[in-house]
Amino acid sequence: MLPGGDSALVALQGAQVLSWVKGGQEQLFLSPHAAHDGHTPIRGGIPVCFPQFNQRGPLVKHGFARTLAWQASADEACVDGDGLRLTLRLQDNAATRAVWPHAFAAELGVWLQPAALTVALTVHNTGDAPLAFTAALHTYLRVDEVTETTLSGLEGLVYWDAVADTHPRQQGALAFGGELDRVYPRPAQAMELHAGGQPRLRILQDPAWADTVVWNPGPVLCARLADMRADGYRHMLCVEAAAIDAPVVLAAQGRWQAAQRLAHLPRME
Repeated sequence: MLPGGDSALVALQGAQVLSWVKGGQEQLFLSPHAAHDGHTPIRGGIPVCFPQFNQRGPLVKHGFARTLAWQASADEACVDGDGLRLTLRLQDNAATRAVWPHAFAAELGVWLQPAALTVALTVHNTGDAPLAFTAALHTYLRVDEVTETTLSGLEGLVYWDAVADTHPRQQGALAFGGELDRVYPRPAQAMELHAGGQPRLRILQDPAWADTVVWNPGPVLCARLADMRADGYRHMLCVEAAAIDAPVVLAAQGRWQAAQRLAHLPRME
């Protein structure tokens, strides 16, 4: 927790950020029905998808990293400027190599600053052969009412609409209500989330994230999700930093890093 009251909560399972509080208000969505049993994926916060996004490959959906215990020690939480930084680590082991035969070391860095949260994923190929992966920071943002929420910054981009399986061009800011599942190329500029006509968050993704996924299950799909309330879709919106359309290929001993920064925006008077 920072002197001004900003705080973050990170689970060792999946190195998953579960909470980010700014000004006494929770900024991330965590389902009240989320599992916390140490091995089931946790619905909400910022899950780390690695080394596979969704079902784009032979591994378990969204990869194994989000259900494994990452390692952190007390000396890895430190003061950094006006904020606090935490690093968690995951290395290959017999279980990971049985399903994904690669040597790797992954780090998840969480940097809490006043009114800002930065999350960075680093992947190091520690083996002697190339490896390829897809990844995402599956960020669940909390909103009071999704139908009163808009997301700007993606205007003019051609995207894949996974619900309709079409490739239209984005016209204007995104609005929400029904099921929405889209993959955009990462915008060059920051995105902005507005709620009830007020600015809420600025979202900036590093260029190494080639894609941006925007997802809300809508009422029909949400009602079928066992770890969500039927109306849970109204209070969340996923805006995900992703590298999924083209896998990241790392040469032996190669390293890749990409961050997503969330900044709280002041209300307009």
